Amino acid sequence: IEEAERLCDRVAFLKDGHIARLDTVANLVQPIRDRHVMHITCGSDLAGMVARLAGLFPDLQFQNPQPNLLRVEADKPVRVGPLVRALEETGIEVFEARRMQPSLEEVFVQITGIDIDAMRREKEKGGGRQ
Repeated sequence: IEEAERLCDRVAFLKDGHIARLDTVANLVQPIRDRHVMHITCGSDLAGMVARLAGLFPDLQFQNPQPNLLRVEADKPVRVGPLVRALEETGIEVFEARRMQPSLEEVFVQITGIDIDAMRREKEKGGGRQ
């Protein structure tokens, strides 16, 4: 997907054998450009933290895609300080907080519902074309 984002004028996403979306990269990514996304990498498992943080920060949306990774989304810029303090107050060490640029990969996941990491794992174990 990274190569398509860099090299292609137009991109089509297939879902269940049909074209789910066909457009330019810029047009595909535009709806998520206004979203503010941050990834916070921590030193321990974040199980149970999503609900707690959602209660503390109701304007933010939280996901826990990997045991030590927190994905934060909002309609406005995310203030890092309060999030880091809330995590550290519960004994969770924060290794990195990084603002993410919207990507074609995110659009792919939204349109198809296919998780990129799952797709890569399937390809690595030979589940792709024979």
